[in-house]
Amino acid sequence: MALTQRLDLRQSHSLVMTPQLQQAIKLLQLSNIELASYVDKELAENPLLELADEEGGDASVALEQPVEAEVPLEPTDKVTDDAARSDVADQALDLDQANLWNTEKPADAAEPESGWQLASWGEPGGQTSQEGHAADWEDIASASESLRDHLLRQLQTEIDDGQARLIAAYLVDCLDEAGYLTVSVAEVALALGTTTERVADALEQCQRFDPPGLFARSLRECLALQLAERNRLDPAMATMLDHLDLLAQRNHAVLGRICGLDRSDIIDMVGEIRALDPKPAERFTKNVAQTVVPDVIVTGDGAGGWAVRLNQETLPRLLVNRDYHAAVRRSARSPADRHYLNDRLASANWLVKALDQRANTILRVATELIRQQGAFLDHGIGGLKPLILRDIAEAIDMHESTISRVTSNKFIATPRGVFELKYFFTTALASTAGDGAHSAETVRHRIKSLIASETPDAVLSDDQIAAMLGEGGIEIARRTVAKYREGMSIPSSTRRRREKVLGL
Repeated sequence: MALTQRLDLRQSHSLVMTPQLQQAIKLLQLSNIELASYVDKELAENPLLELADEEGGDASVALEQPVEAEVPLEPTDKVTDDAARSDVADQALDLDQANLWNTEKPADAAEPESGWQLASWGEPGGQTSQEGHAADWEDIASASESLRDHLLRQLQTEIDDGQARLIAAYLVDCLDEAGYLTVSVAEVALALGTTTERVADALEQCQRFDPPGLFARSLRECLALQLAERNRLDPAMATMLDHLDLLAQRNHAVLGRICGLDRSDIIDMVGEIRALDPKPAERFTKNVAQTVVPDVIVTGDGAGGWAVRLNQETLPRLLVNRDYHAAVRRSARSPADRHYLNDRLASANWLVKALDQRANTILRVATELIRQQGAFLDHGIGGLKPLILRDIAEAIDMHESTISRVTSNKFIATPRGVFELKYFFTTALASTAGDGAHSAETVRHRIKSLIASETPDAVLSDDQIAAMLGEGGIEIARRTVAKYREGMSIPSSTRRRREKVLGL
């Protein structure tokens, strides 16, 4: 067969995504914070774009879509929920719940250098700056003394030897965020070219710094340092620290036999350990909580239904400055300049339309979600019904992938709180009556409520919980109950019974 060259014409179908389409899909899944960052970047790059003023600007404002939708929901039947509303008490050894070292500022803490003068907390007027303005709490938090500065200041006064100071300064830089030492004594000695004995001596001095528990190499050592500072590290307490696994399991009977103490003494010692701080460096970490800003707001319409609207604060309002475009176009002489202006104008118009489409898509999806999950708003989690992406996609004639992008990183404010849109999508569990299904989230809530209402002499096993749910019309296996229970960090019935007997 001879090899020759020839031209063939073939017809085929293929999906081609233009850059504009790809960018529109990307915009759809951005959170409001990411969208604001993207718009800021476009404003910096495109001279024809500008933000509208608060009054709304002129007729070329980007978002002229309807931002409110009425959801005519019929009042649903009352959902009976006679389960207890209290949450299950913490079932694991939570050594973080009490931090005795976080209650007051060190007396010798350095004054902040940001210009703020610290007034007495009890004085009228509270915190003021040198200029007389009210203090910004975030600025005050960020001006607090760091752990490194706090330790280096102690190092200068507590350690006299120059070489020991150098080693101690190196150890300070080897602490992690919790205050634990991340390197061994041998590694420090090798890095500094000194002996392990010198490093061990410097480490021993550092472990006496405030707050106690720093420079530990394990949880046991961290707790032991704090107990030693309180003069409470007796042989029984040291033995208990050697068996932290039993302490985490609340196995006080075995601990009592190992330590040679009765139950009341063991409970007192457990209380002392729970009052310690397993992460002593965290008091120097100032994390300002970021408030979730909802993309959609749901309110009652006064007629038994719900009004769904977009949160205007999260919608970037853009203008295409056509006057500026016309003025610059008149002075453009070269084809390259005119091409650049046309490209910027097309890009600006596309962004306006893309933002408008994004807002309308979010509103449509949120409206349908509220329409189908209205019982949740009326009756709480007991009214949450099973829902998947396909249900919403079919209802509003969109693809499932679009629904997935819209519900990612988007939040909705309802009379029952702020939730991520994906919260309303839950798997289904069959009903014993065969007349419907139950939401997995609702089943978890029922399990949590049943366990919360237990008494010490009537702790429910997974089999009993499954049977009780079956009597309530929920078909569920014992292993599913165990999976949901473990997912909520609820211990087994044996451990719960032990804790209730001990009054924990």
